[in-house]
Amino acid sequence: MWQKTNQQTESWRYVMTGIYFSGTGNTKFCVDTFLKEYGYSTNSFSIEDNETLGRIENENEIVIGYPVQYSNIPKIVKDYIIYNRHIWKGKSIFIIATMGLFSGDGAGILARLLKNYGAIIVGGLHLKMPDSICDEKALKRSFEENKKIVMKAEEKICKSVCNIKNGKPPQEGLGIVYHFAGLFGQRLYFFWKTQKYTDKLKINTIKCIGCGLCEKLCPMGNIAVKNGIAASSDKCTMCYRCISKCPTQAITLLGKKVIEQNDVSKYL
Repeated sequence: MWQKTNQQTESWRYVMTGIYFSGTGNTKFCVDTFLKEYGYSTNSFSIEDNETLGRIENENEIVIGYPVQYSNIPKIVKDYIIYNRHIWKGKSIFIIATMGLFSGDGAGILARLLKNYGAIIVGGLHLKMPDSICDEKALKRSFEENKKIVMKAEEKICKSVCNIKNGKPPQEGLGIVYHFAGLFGQRLYFFWKTQKYTDKLKINTIKCIGCGLCEKLCPMGNIAVKNGIAASSDKCTMCYRCISKCPTQAITLLGKKVIEQNDVSKYL
């Protein structure tokens, strides 16, 4: 798997599929860059798109990208894998895990889940990206630092694709050492944060103008505008889309106020 002759690679370019879940665009950018570097003509698809399942079912080589949360899989991604467990058998999968700081076995935890359903894990890649947590000052970096982070991620993707073409796909996040690093690095201490959807999303009703953008962006349908004011429920998957896009900075999750709204397009 994933070790093709030149002739096979030419035909393979047209059947590869990239799928992702992305909050502020980091993971989508990384999956798209990976596909472009390899020369694939196939576009990437969000797990929220209706056509994504059909793409997965009809193709054998798949790249899956997602942002790590507390060294774990976002709840929405885990549910997607489990709910559609019948489609993974025999699929050859490369995993891209994006993160703001550290994950340990970011790719490995998804790999273990997919293996339960018969997937063949080709390799894993960890990519540090600008953080997507808009309301925590401690995680903020300068604009210049974030641009460098994105450039380094692109360089790492290019190197990884070269290695894959040479039959040596990276194995980041896979294996027992990575497993223990993720387990004892964060997951044991914050295990409960990713086992359920959260009800901690806060909307400042004074700042809210009822524009409805957050309602449209939410992948969980967790936000609804009622009587001109947005209100949240208990199914937030912590993607930070609504927080990063709210025009009045009326929404927070982990912190008390928005420090900086994030979108990867700022650094491209």
